[in-house]
Amino acid sequence: MAATISTSINIKEPRWDQGTFVGRAKHFFTVTDPRNILLSNKQLEKAHQIIQDYKKGVVAADLTEDELWRAKYVFDSAFHPDTGEKMLLIGRMSAQVPMNMTITGCMMTFYRTTPAVLFWQWINQSFNAIVNYTNRSGDAPITVNQLGTAYVSATTGAVATALGPNALAKHVSPLIGRFVPFAAVAAANCINIPLMRQRELKHGIPVTDENDNRLGESSKAAQQAITQVVVSRILMASPGMAIPPFLMNSLEKKAFLKRFPWMSAPIQVGLVGFCLVFATPLCCALFPQKSSMAVSRLEPELQEKIRASHPGVETVYFNKGL
Repeated sequence: MAATISTSINIKEPRWDQGTFVGRAKHFFTVTDPRNILLSNKQLEKAHQIIQDYKKGVVAADLTEDELWRAKYVFDSAFHPDTGEKMLLIGRMSAQVPMNMTITGCMMTFYRTTPAVLFWQWINQSFNAIVNYTNRSGDAPITVNQLGTAYVSATTGAVATALGPNALAKHVSPLIGRFVPFAAVAAANCINIPLMRQRELKHGIPVTDENDNRLGESSKAAQQAITQVVVSRILMASPGMAIPPFLMNSLEKKAFLKRFPWMSAPIQVGLVGFCLVFATPLCCALFPQKSSMAVSRLEPELQEKIRASHPGVETVYFNKGL
């Protein structure tokens, strides 16, 4: 039977133009869609099969272009772009909103005592460690020992970072105190992400030409990738951790929350969730997923290798991770 769609659609790239912020935003609104975590293994495997068949030139007669793109985004939501392995459920970008709204909402509700700060910062950094590992760049394996060391270092550093601002918060107004979790999260991201991806900084990440031909591994590219991810993550957390404190500070003075104080946590979680639905994809879109770097900015030895084997290449590309 004749195929109903062209077999020349480039499904290795996103559907929308990644050279513009709007195109990247549309892409990440689809990638971070929380409904993707509800997909069954059967649905994921069906999408996987459609994509693999399409890459081989095999197209079902009744497959439409919209269905192909839907399969591509279902596939991308669950499988790592470099290794091809199925990602941990809570580490997928589609789990970011439900997981972060719950954790962040609780961090901002239970911030007054040291045990509560320790517990929720530990939960948050453990979750971040899973996300950072799941969405790492490159296909080089990481040993259990390396992963364990990175996790302990990152979590310990992040929790310690949270305790300092929390101690200072006792001497300032309640409204200022509500911003302590945000300061801790911002500082912790600067610690957690580089530590969980330290292998990339040491050994580099794969860089390619515009046709996806692998040219080598670069630590310079890893530095740029991780810096962009840190900036995105901090800005991603900003609306959900900056807007609700003002609203909650006002609401807690009203009769409703004085009568039903247990509603504080659900309301805060809901407010954070509303902010994250928009902040997550928009901040992911700040930088292209397929990042680029001039060959002249790479390590000298890699520059020589590329100029010797691919003399016309002036720019390299790499997956920055998320």
